[in-house]
Amino acid sequence: MKKIHSLTIWILLTLVFGFISCDNDNENIKGTTSVEIRLTDAPAQYDAVNINIQSVALHVNSDWIELNLLKTGIYNLLELQNGVDVLLANEDVPIGKISQIRLILGNEGNSVVKDGQRYELETPSAQQSGLKLNLHDELVSNIVYRLWIDFDATRSIVETGSGKFQLKPVIRTYTDATSGSIKGFVLPQEANAIVWAILGTDSVLAHPRLNDGYFLISGLQPSHSWKVVFEADKASGYKDHELSEISVVTEQVNDLGNITLTKE
Repeated sequence: MKKIHSLTIWILLTLVFGFISCDNDNENIKGTTSVEIRLTDAPAQYDAVNINIQSVALHVNSDWIELNLLKTGIYNLLELQNGVDVLLANEDVPIGKISQIRLILGNEGNSVVKDGQRYELETPSAQQSGLKLNLHDELVSNIVYRLWIDFDATRSIVETGSGKFQLKPVIRTYTDATSGSIKGFVLPQEANAIVWAILGTDSVLAHPRLNDGYFLISGLQPSHSWKVVFEADKASGYKDHELSEISVVTEQVNDLGNITLTKE
C-alpha cells in the first residue's frame, strides 16, 4: 500500500509541475497584434500625382515582414486629403519593436498630371531597395496599431526641366496612438486660403475643400504651443489670420470651428 501511495503522489506531482511548465512556456510565446497601414497625402499644386505601390513591409524584431496589400497598383495621392485615406494592408504581426517600414513602387505608372498634361515620374531607388521610413514604436497585444504613410507631394516632386519630374519622397509616418489632429472651416471660399500648422521647425500644410472650406491636419505632435496660420490668396483681397497656443492632444481632434477671414 505504501508503494502504491508513493506512486500516486509522484504522478500527481508530475502532473502539477507539467501544468506549471506549460503555463511558463505559454508566457514565453510572443503574441500578435493587428496592424493597419493607411496611405494619405499632403496637398500639392498638381492635377494628379500617381504612384504604383507594389509592396509594403515592416521591420519588427529585426525581421522584415511583408504584408499582403489589399490592392496593388496605381494610387492618386491627391484624392487623399483632409482626412481621406486608403487602407493598404490590415493583418496580424508579431508584437515587439517596429523600426522601419518599406514601400516598393512598380516600374511603370508613376506619373504627374500638371495643367492637363501627363508626365512620367522618375523613381530612381524605389523599385530596387524600396522607400525606407524610420519608426520607433512598440507593438503590444490587443491594440489595433494604425500607421499612416503621409506623402508631402509638394516637397516630394522635383521638376528638373524639359518636362521631367523626379520623386524624392518627403514622407511622414504617424499613428493615432502617438499624435493628435486639428480641424475646422476657413471662410469665405473666395479667400482661397491654405492652412499651416506650425510648431518650431515643424510645419504641415492643408488645402481646405473647395466646396465648404473644411480642413483636417492629422499626425501632429502633442503640444499646447501649435500655431495655425490661415494664408489667403494675395489676389483675393483677404487678410491672413493666425491662431496661437493651439492645443494638440494624443488621440483627439481639436475643432477650431469656423475661421472667417476679413478684407484688407
